Amino acid sequence: MSILIDRVAGPTPGLAAFLLAHHDDMAGTAPPESQHALSLDRLLAPGVRLFVARDGDDLVATGALAPLAEGHEELKSMRTEPARRGQGLGRAMLDALLADARSRGTRRISLETGSAEFFRPAHALYARAGFVECAPFGSYLPDPHSTFMTVELGDEAQSGPSGAIMEG
Repeated sequence: MSILIDRVAGPTPGLAAFLLAHHDDMAGTAPPESQHALSLDRLLAPGVRLFVARDGDDLVATGALAPLAEGHEELKSMRTEPARRGQGLGRAMLDALLADARSRGTRRISLETGSAEFFRPAHALYARAGFVECAPFGSYLPDPHSTFMTVELGDEAQSGPSGAIMEG
């Protein structure tokens, strides 16, 4: 299997439906005011770096980086197609996003994710990549439905592929 991870510059076939499914996945995990997934329009806004992973023509994962402050970005819209979870696609996307951030001199990546049981696999993925729990950042407020995590990016060798083609 070959996975191609591309940066998205505009609407991509299947992307709107994939992201709508992302929002639907989270619908019952927290009240609406505690759900912070970005809409497609906001993911395509200037400054946001949206990536998709494809297996052939199939969109299998997404992830994005949004600027917070100089050298600090937020990880957004991480999703793997449910039928493909457990195959390393989330880790491949995360590695590509972290490599992209490092290549541009970003020093810190933070994220907000849900605190419900549904999000436990995501917490484990982020912890394996070096993320640790932190206080709310940016415009976030403390919320029992949210878990906040962050990782400092050093100058060490990139922990994953450069984001072109990954084989698994």
